[in-house]
Amino acid sequence: MTAPIHFRPGTLEDSYGTFLVLEEAIADLLPRLGITDPTSLADPAELEKMWQRRRSLLEHLTRTAYQFWVAEQAGEVIGFARSTLHDGVLELTEFFVRPGAQSGGVGRQLFERAFPQGDFKHRVIIATTDLRAQARYLKSGVYPRFPLMYFDKAPDPVTVVTDLVFQPMTATPDLFEELNKIDAQILGFRRAADHRWLLGDRQGWLYVREGRPVGYGYTGRNNGPFALLDPGDYPAVLSHMENQASQTGLERVGVEVPLHNRHAVDYLLACGFKIPDGFFAFFMSDAPFGKFEQYIVTSPPFFM
Repeated sequence: MTAPIHFRPGTLEDSYGTFLVLEEAIADLLPRLGITDPTSLADPAELEKMWQRRRSLLEHLTRTAYQFWVAEQAGEVIGFARSTLHDGVLELTEFFVRPGAQSGGVGRQLFERAFPQGDFKHRVIIATTDLRAQARYLKSGVYPRFPLMYFDKAPDPVTVVTDLVFQPMTATPDLFEELNKIDAQILGFRRAADHRWLLGDRQGWLYVREGRPVGYGYTGRNNGPFALLDPGDYPAVLSHMENQASQTGLERVGVEVPLHNRHAVDYLLACGFKIPDGFFAFFMSDAPFGKFEQYIVTSPPFFM
């Protein structure tokens, strides 16, 4: 007799169980996209490394979740979906079901709980190209606005010629006020909780010209987001990012880029960055908004 499936709100105690579902779902998806690279799921040591890299992010998404639902069968998590709500913008950050359980309405029930209709400023998903998921997203009223691709390379020392001042961030009320102002201009909403987590996960930079903040960015083992009031500053900002990676001894440096951010795309391709595999994502929303041609999303792209 098949054990019943229960749906319940998720908690921090579900972090590892949901991580395993995520890894299983990605390992199942990649071959269907023509990507044959091994995943961490095949090697226990690599799986543990990936868990340690992802843990802080997944726990942040739990702490800041608007909706977090898990599907449980016989005491094991077999699927989950999670969303955040910042300044009226609802974003589905994760939606994964264990491959053997991807039928019987599990996904539908999780999705409807975590990504409801309602009086939101916008509804957003950074989505894979999985056709089954795409159909569900389209039916929910969100549509592709632009593709996102990951560009990377081995970092080299780069000469940065610019009048920008690269100012390391320090978490103060004045800093968050400046970040909110930039986000309001580029994204159309504020998300201070994400900035607080980002500052603990990677190095934040405020880009200043003539004493006035004109953008921000985050660098480290993972990079982004970056938001610039003048997209013509991307060559300088991305050169600075590469220098930081080179100076700290990282083997690779990369960013998740909206492909209509031509200043970033042109610079990255001219400087030897490559698109390492066939994986890309769609930025989907209920209506066009923001100035994403002036933006680079957070890596890994669980949220904007």
